[in-house]
Amino acid sequence: MRELLTGNDVVVRAALNAGALGYAGYPITPTTEIMTAWNSASIKDKNLRFLQTEDEMSAGFVTIGMIMGGLKAFTATGGPGNVLMQDPLNMVENMRIPFVAVIGQRGGPSTGSVIYSQQEVILTGWGGNSEGYRVVYSPMNIQELYDYTIKAFNTAWTYRFPTLVLTDGYVVKTRQEVNIYKPKKIVKSYPLLLKSEKRNPKKESNYVNLSNTFVTEEEAFEANKVLMDDLMKMKPKVVESELYKKGSINTLVIAHGLVAGAVKEAINTDGKKMKFGMLRPITLNPFPDIALKKALKGIKKIIIVESAHNQLLKLVKEALYGLNIPIKHYGRPGLGVTPEEILKLIK
Repeated sequence: MRELLTGNDVVVRAALNAGALGYAGYPITPTTEIMTAWNSASIKDKNLRFLQTEDEMSAGFVTIGMIMGGLKAFTATGGPGNVLMQDPLNMVENMRIPFVAVIGQRGGPSTGSVIYSQQEVILTGWGGNSEGYRVVYSPMNIQELYDYTIKAFNTAWTYRFPTLVLTDGYVVKTRQEVNIYKPKKIVKSYPLLLKSEKRNPKKESNYVNLSNTFVTEEEAFEANKVLMDDLMKMKPKVVESELYKKGSINTLVIAHGLVAGAVKEAINTDGKKMKFGMLRPITLNPFPDIALKKALKGIKKIIIVESAHNQLLKLVKEALYGLNIPIKHYGRPGLGVTPEEILKLIK
């Protein structure tokens, strides 16, 4: 069924269709309407749980409590709230609690602007005193926001790593026609504090930790090793990217999220004639390094475009370490990028 919805409305519809029953949050632009829409839904449906907390840190911990009690729950935030959310996010990394958060990026530093940027990439993927034991999806438009919010729940509850949907104020505030469908697969929730016959050791990690504190350095080392090993085993199953081009190309543009949509429009306009295409990382963590290297066949120049100074640039440089291909960077922190700008860059 196709409906005209905002991105924030789409998140709530996706969460409900993914089997979510709980939400804890604190109002913050641009994701406040996710909280208010969930509150409205909970008034109509007494099976749903909702709590507005005093801040984003509390929102994260209340969400954890819901999940440990067997309720599939999620939260949403952005900007300064994303900073506060890193404490509970590190806890769920350590304790392997399935956890979903939708992050509506806003321009920094500090309170900054309230609508748009891509300046929360590093924070969302590797925030806090941790190593980035999490999955981060970067949807390009409102339809993908619906698709990847559903996928985030399935990923989190299958592998028991926190899974975040990284979007922005332009996407969540815009109204667009979206295909609202019932997902074919929903991974069921269960009480984490109870043994359950529903757990499938072939699909889920055997690592269970109900403590967020280590007694010794050696214990911390061993736990980190298990976490990283499990993350690497999971990577081939969840990593995603898109190579988009029209004919043969010698220039590769790398962009993610909303900016990738502008690049795709530029390719549709003049990509075949100007011989450029795009590699779009859909998962920023884990990063699609293998797909990126495969896409470089015949490429003479790389152009990285992002609404940040150098966050995507850092990820790409790490993935391509040792390769000698010229890289041009176009960073616009807090600003959108148009297809016309992309074409000018290529020229």
